[in-house]
Amino acid sequence: MLDQLIIGFDKALRTVFADAYTVRPVPGETLPEADMSDQEKRHAASLMRVNHCGEICAQALYQGQALMSQNEGIKKALAGAAHEETEHLAWTERRIAELGGRKSFLNPVWYSGSLAIGMLAARFGDGVNLGFLAETERQVEAHLDSHLGRLPEQDLRSREIVTQMKVDEVAHADTAVRLGAVELPTPVKAAMKATSKLMTGVAYWL
Repeated sequence: MLDQLIIGFDKALRTVFADAYTVRPVPGETLPEADMSDQEKRHAASLMRVNHCGEICAQALYQGQALMSQNEGIKKALAGAAHEETEHLAWTERRIAELGGRKSFLNPVWYSGSLAIGMLAARFGDGVNLGFLAETERQVEAHLDSHLGRLPEQDLRSREIVTQMKVDEVAHADTAVRLGAVELPTPVKAAMKATSKLMTGVAYWL
């Protein structure tokens, strides 16, 4: 357990403060930069900052869930999802910089809160743990879909990133269901959605 805590602490520092890396090519990187006004660039950068925060939260959730789970199959699934989320971190981080924006000042807060939620979810058993993962990914999918409607039409580079992220989130949810995820109660889903709405609202500005 001590080794796991040390590794977890190192991962937290890397996620929040270090530059993320990607193995896959960044979606849309071969496309030309769009001609956008300063206002459109600020808006696109803010939306990508929100997406970056979401990936910070995802890393923490997966870490908390994996830390408390005793099922090696679930740990492996969470590790695979976390790897792809690390790539999402790199993509959104790079796009924020290209748009002249910045990452959220509150990333350490988002990470800490999500880690605690992930650990709590895992304490209710494997089915609930996987159910929480599946529901998280479904809500993220809906959130990304809404961003496709809010990003400037000509910002194809950001759109390509968000589209590929959406594809990956759907796959993560399907994996959780295949491994035995249970459907979460409606009040829990509503609480998750409310928490997500608060985070995305604050992260757009901070």
